[in-house]
Amino acid sequence: MNSFSLLVQIEINGTMTKVGTISGTDYKNAVFCYDDAYLSNKNSRPISISLSLSKKAFSPEATKNYFEGLLPEGFTRKSIAESMHSDPDDYILILKELGKECLGAVQIVDESLPPVKAGYKELSKKEVKALAEEGATLAANIVIESHLSLTGASGKTGLYYDSKSKKWFQPLGAAPSNYIVKQSHVRLNNIVVNEQLCLLTAKKLGIEIPESFIIQTEKNKTDDADILFATKRFDRYSDENSKIISDLKIPYRLHQEDFAQVLGINAIHKYEKNGEHYLKQMFSILRSYSVNPIEDQLKLWRITVFNFLIGNTDNHIKNYSLIYSKDLHTVRLAPCYDVVSSRVYKNGLIEMSLSLNGKLNIDEVTRADFEAEAKSIGLGSKLAMNIFDEVQSGLKGALMESAEELNTLGFSKAKEIAEKIWSAVLAFLEN
Repeated sequence: MNSFSLLVQIEINGTMTKVGTISGTDYKNAVFCYDDAYLSNKNSRPISISLSLSKKAFSPEATKNYFEGLLPEGFTRKSIAESMHSDPDDYILILKELGKECLGAVQIVDESLPPVKAGYKELSKKEVKALAEEGATLAANIVIESHLSLTGASGKTGLYYDSKSKKWFQPLGAAPSNYIVKQSHVRLNNIVVNEQLCLLTAKKLGIEIPESFIIQTEKNKTDDADILFATKRFDRYSDENSKIISDLKIPYRLHQEDFAQVLGINAIHKYEKNGEHYLKQMFSILRSYSVNPIEDQLKLWRITVFNFLIGNTDNHIKNYSLIYSKDLHTVRLAPCYDVVSSRVYKNGLIEMSLSLNGKLNIDEVTRADFEAEAKSIGLGSKLAMNIFDEVQSGLKGALMESAEELNTLGFSKAKEIAEKIWSAVLAFLEN
């Protein structure tokens, strides 16, 4: 049986540094081990809270839980596996193909393969429109061609946006993307407008969000097949020292890990089902590791309240992340992302992804449950409920103002979505 060894490296202060290797004979027995030279450096930091610095190799389970968490899920992953004639469960083979550009600063390299030259290929307006029209299939093809790995189950890909020329580029080789672009109609009707509405509303309520905008592939057209959703990557940044390729600044990478990776939980268990109390575990992580634990706990609580009130039942633990400083020495709660109101849809799930006072059914949660949850996770109930009241009282104004902003851009459905969200809030207040 052939053995394999994949190089794991991470960008620290703009420089790729060898961290360790993933080795084994197949994906079932693959193990990660830190490099001795990395361990001997007193400034080295773990690549994940779940993979603390150690001379011992991590178990196949611990290795899989973190590294498989770097990969796409659902349709995109199946499409990639089919193109490689491989088993979708073989995360090692997919990492070999896609690991050069992941979320965060980690890079997985198969040193037995010749390096692919880094660069950017300009996308024509026709190609951008095709990405909107064809949805997840074309996104999967771009993912494969770009050797780029983005987590999540929806059709999305990483692209480079040049704000000066307003042109889009496909990254090649190990070239970093700076935006995540999602399709609309392959998921749910008006999902792009829904997400932008929710993010704009969140910002008005004091929640940190990434920059985002809706791409109209044809002027004045706002149908799902004519639009894309672009979110600026908060794990990428540029400065005056950034290198240049084809007149484009190459972004630096900041390390990021979602809370499934942080807690050592496989992505298949990202939804709370059996009383795991993920929210309590997340708050415990912030208290132990954040450089500003009080502020980050209050941020997470505000996001929790907001997700409940807008009816975001898809608030699983991979939709929350930690973001690291460029030297890996400090950790903060990442901006709020992947926020939509799932309840506005006819068949929207009523089961939340994170329990509140032991309840998962969103229709059963009361104000008293929030107070009990605040005590359980270690927040002062008075402060926590002040935030709850602040978000609740400001929600209608923020929603309607955001809907009007989108309406002036031609997205008239935003008002309808906002009204549905507020109707659900009124029903909660009447309970």
